[in-house]
Amino acid sequence: MLYSLILRVAARILVPLLLLFSLFMLLRGHNLPGGGFVGGLVAASAFVLHVLTAGVHASRRVLRVEAHTLLGVGLACAYGTGLLALVMGEPLLTSLWVDVHLPLLGHLHLGSTLLFDIGVMLVVVGTVLLMVFSVEDRLPGLAEE
Repeated sequence: MLYSLILRVAARILVPLLLLFSLFMLLRGHNLPGGGFVGGLVAASAFVLHVLTAGVHASRRVLRVEAHTLLGVGLACAYGTGLLALVMGEPLLTSLWVDVHLPLLGHLHLGSTLLFDIGVMLVVVGTVLLMVFSVEDRLPGLAEE
């Protein structure tokens, strides 16, 4: 399939920037607006842009993980944070915090909310990619390289 040269060149710049911005939104969001859902939508939009410029098969090779695997791991992360709170004797989905000192990064105050947001992000990316990749069966032009 012949893709637009302008779109392909723009995608080479935009895809890494969108993925970096999604990471920023994820890390910012567990204390401020943003988080796993918004970060997941931005990351999924980067992969959708890649599908539009390189095709479904090339995008699946770049992803290296099946979309349903991302969805399952994300559900396990989100569910695991809820169970972790129950194991610690707290109500379901209560935020748990730990102070960690790493030699290069210094003192970090990490919470279970970050793990929950990572799970949400993976669920969103997996769900969007499942929908986009399923279009391959309906529109054969997207499957061509």
